[in-house]
Amino acid sequence: MNKIIVTTTINEPTEATLKFASMHDWHVVIAGDTKTPHDKYENLQNVTYLHPEDQENINKELSDAIGWRSIRRRNMAIIKAYQMGADIIATVDDDNIPLEKWGDNLFVGEEVEVDFYDTTLDVFDPIYVTEHKNIWHRGFPLQYVSKRNAKLVGKRKINCLVQADFWNGDPDIDAVCRITQMPELEFKPFKPFASKKIAPFNSQNTFLHREIIPYYMVIPHVGRMDDIWGAYALQQDMRDVYEDFVLYNQATVYQDRNDHDLTLDMEQEMIGYKLNPHLITNGYESVLPEKASKAFSIYKNSF
Repeated sequence: MNKIIVTTTINEPTEATLKFASMHDWHVVIAGDTKTPHDKYENLQNVTYLHPEDQENINKELSDAIGWRSIRRRNMAIIKAYQMGADIIATVDDDNIPLEKWGDNLFVGEEVEVDFYDTTLDVFDPIYVTEHKNIWHRGFPLQYVSKRNAKLVGKRKINCLVQADFWNGDPDIDAVCRITQMPELEFKPFKPFASKKIAPFNSQNTFLHREIIPYYMVIPHVGRMDDIWGAYALQQDMRDVYEDFVLYNQATVYQDRNDHDLTLDMEQEMIGYKLNPHLITNGYESVLPEKASKAFSIYKNSF
């Protein structure tokens, strides 16, 4: 099986990047940016590094639609991994340090029996069913936080095409939650679970099956909803084919979060604070700005 890790970075190789590069049953593809110290990556073993010109050679129109100085350059690494024949693509961040058993319990491409949850809401918060009920996943509608609920309805077999692993340390929560609570935590181990309702997942520690890659994009021009809206779009587009295909798994990284201006994060999440309920109810196409919609269309036509 051909397994490829993808990411983008403007930093020198981090502890996380070097650990991912040392995993010899995986290959790493890194999309550089204009600020990336290119020479630090050119000779790394087990790494394919994409210079800006390499990315433009992959798809100049898409590169222009994404823009530079953007973590959405990750999309170019995803396309390259697909072209390299990846069966499974793991999308990671350079501040998520893999734990010892990262990638060991890999369910992508398999029929898996999971704990199966339902909720009276139209959207499911995967963090809510853990012991940390005071926080919520980035991209879960703020308007629904006080109304969250979930009921374990039993076991169910699903065809896993997306496996979203959790994160110890600084978890993936939105700026409102982070500013008010500033959590540093460790999730207790849990069994894989899923829900019949649409749910957010991110691009920082997530495994994707080759089949769904043409339908999943880290969408540019929507701020910090880029991977979240990509996740919602994927689920909405694929529901007619697969009713349930997203599996959540226990924490396999420690996030030593890069420095962020939390007020800037909040500004970049505002589009989601306003429009997430509308997206859940009416579909992602009803909320995408024109530039984002164009980029997503170009991306889909790249395969």
